Amino acid sequence: MRKLHILLVEDDGVAASYLCQGLRESGHLVDHAADGNQGLAQARDGDYDVLIIDRMLPGRDGTSIVTALRQAGREVPILMLTALGEVDERVHGLRAGADDYLPKPYAFAELLARLETITRRHSPDLPGHLLRVADLEMDTIKRTVTRSGQPIRLQPREFRLLEHLMRHAGEVLTRSVLLEKVWEYRFDPQTNIVDAHISRLRSKIDKDFEPPLLVTVRGAGYSLRTPG
Repeated sequence: MRKLHILLVEDDGVAASYLCQGLRESGHLVDHAADGNQGLAQARDGDYDVLIIDRMLPGRDGTSIVTALRQAGREVPILMLTALGEVDERVHGLRAGADDYLPKPYAFAELLARLETITRRHSPDLPGHLLRVADLEMDTIKRTVTRSGQPIRLQPREFRLLEHLMRHAGEVLTRSVLLEKVWEYRFDPQTNIVDAHISRLRSKIDKDFEPPLLVTVRGAGYSLRTPG
């Protein structure tokens, strides 16, 4: 199983500590949120491979977090945990958009297996270092980008920008998010650095190809998506 960046949203301190320790010992990177509002904020802003969300949380329950993320177009895999094992509760969580549902108490080995299954399901034909949106492909190990099989040369910052857009394909990413994730700025430098890089990137990945993939969402930000 490849190394995952995981967000755990769990208000039980003991359970969260146990689970974080087990996941980290299994080689994964784990962030923890202790309530529903914090969990939703981190899930929206973070670059996670999978979310583990408890059903019952203070502030905002797990199902409403899942619903909010799916309505925002976030397709990150989600595993829900709950002490509520009834069929109706599981169906409610799955219909909200969760990928799987694990009742408590659970075996840690089963949780790992379910994480592997739902993350593989979201990219069944691609190793973790390969990204694909339509006919645009990136190999993050070889540091190569192609579209329709044609190589595209990118500068290092353009590569990082495209990688982040591809990992969040279909989502609208604001300038402030891109500044933080790609340039590691925690402030707005009051320049058009994002717009300039987007323009150069668009000229390389879209100018000579159809259909265009890099979309400007007026008043919001940018999105890499397939038409429709």
